[in-house]
Amino acid sequence: MLRLIDSLMGRKRVLIDANERAIYLHKGEVRGILGPGEHVLPNRRGMLKLEWHNLVRPELYSDYEQILFEKAPEDVAAHLTMLRTSATEIAVIERDGVPYAVLAPDRKLALWTDAGPWKAETIDIGEDAAVDGTLLKRLQKSGLLADVAVIEVDRDKVAILSIDGVLVGQLGPGIYGYWKAGRKISHKLVDVTRQPLDVTGQEVLTRDRVTLRINISAEYRVTDPVKATTEVKDFTDALYRALQYAFRKTLGAMTLDQILKQKVTVNAEAAEKVRADMAEIGLEVSEISLKDVVLPGDMRELLNQVVSAQKEAEANVIRRREETNATRSLLNTAKVMSENPVMLRLKELEALETIAGKVDRLTVTNGTSGLMNDIVKLSDDEAA
Repeated sequence: MLRLIDSLMGRKRVLIDANERAIYLHKGEVRGILGPGEHVLPNRRGMLKLEWHNLVRPELYSDYEQILFEKAPEDVAAHLTMLRTSATEIAVIERDGVPYAVLAPDRKLALWTDAGPWKAETIDIGEDAAVDGTLLKRLQKSGLLADVAVIEVDRDKVAILSIDGVLVGQLGPGIYGYWKAGRKISHKLVDVTRQPLDVTGQEVLTRDRVTLRINISAEYRVTDPVKATTEVKDFTDALYRALQYAFRKTLGAMTLDQILKQKVTVNAEAAEKVRADMAEIGLEVSEISLKDVVLPGDMRELLNQVVSAQKEAEANVIRRREETNATRSLLNTAKVMSENPVMLRLKELEALETIAGKVDRLTVTNGTSGLMNDIVKLSDDEAA
C-alpha cells in the first residue's frame, strides 16, 4: 500500500545502511548527500538518480565531486573531510591513529568522515627533504613508501647522497628516508674497510725484450668517500691503472735474469707516486706487491733446460768430490796397512769372514794354520 501511495505521489523511498552513503540527483542536478536511514525523495517520471558509495572505500571518487562541493557545501562539510597540500607540502594521513596514506604536493583528497577518525600531519619539504626517523619506521610498517626514497647503509659503509644531481653529503650506517616529491634522490654506497685489488694478466716488456705476464696485488682503504666518488668516475679503476703504470716502469728497466733472481717490488719512487696520486682522490694505499711472473711457453722450456743443465753440473761436481774423497781415504788406508803388516792380515781375516758368511762352503788352500803361522811370524819379527 505504501509503495502504491509513493508511486501515485511521484516519490521514492530509499534506505541507506550505516556503511553506505549516496549522492542523489534530481532532474540531472546534484542535490546532496544521503546519510544512513530512510529517505523519501521526489521521483516523478524517474527523474531520481543515486550514486552509491561504500565506506569500506574511504576516499570519495565521483564524477560529481566538484559539482557537489559547489551545490551542496553543507552536506560536504557534514559527510566529508577535505585535505589539500601546497606545492611544497606533504600530508601524512592517519586513520584511527594508524598511517593510512601520504598525500603528495599539490593534491587534494576527500574522505568520508564517518570512515575515520582522520588526522593529517602536514610537512613542509621545501627546504629539507629528509623524513623523520620515527615517521619513517611508521611508514615502513604501514607500507606507505611510494613517495619516499629509502637508503640503507650497512656497517663499514657510507652513502654519498645527491639530490637533483647536487651532492648533499655522506651518510653513516643506518636507514634514511627522503621525500621524492618531484626530486631525484640518488646515492652511492662506498665500502670504507681495507680491501684488496688484483691486477692480473698484465704484459710487460723487459729491458732485454722478453715479454712477461704479471699479476699484481695491492691493499687500499677509502679515507675520503666524497673525494673518491667525485674526483674520478671509478676510484678502483684509477688505482688499477696507476699500479699498471708503476710496474711497467719498474720491470721495463730490468732484465729477465734480474727479475728472476730477486724478489721484485715496485721501486720506491713509483710506489710513492701511486700513493700520492691516490691520496688526492681519497684513497690510502698500503701494500703493493708482485704476486706472479708468468713466462711465455718457449721461454719456460729454455729456462727448464738451463736449470736442468745447472743441476746436472752440480751433481757431477758432487760426484767428483765424493770420488776424490773416497780415493783419498783408500790411499790413507793403504799407507797405514803398508806400514803395519798385522793390520793387513786382520783385514784379510775380515774379508775371509765376510766371504764365509755369503757362501755355503769355503776352501782355504794354504790352511788356517798357515794363516796363523804367518801372524805369529809377523809378531816375532816385530818383537825382534
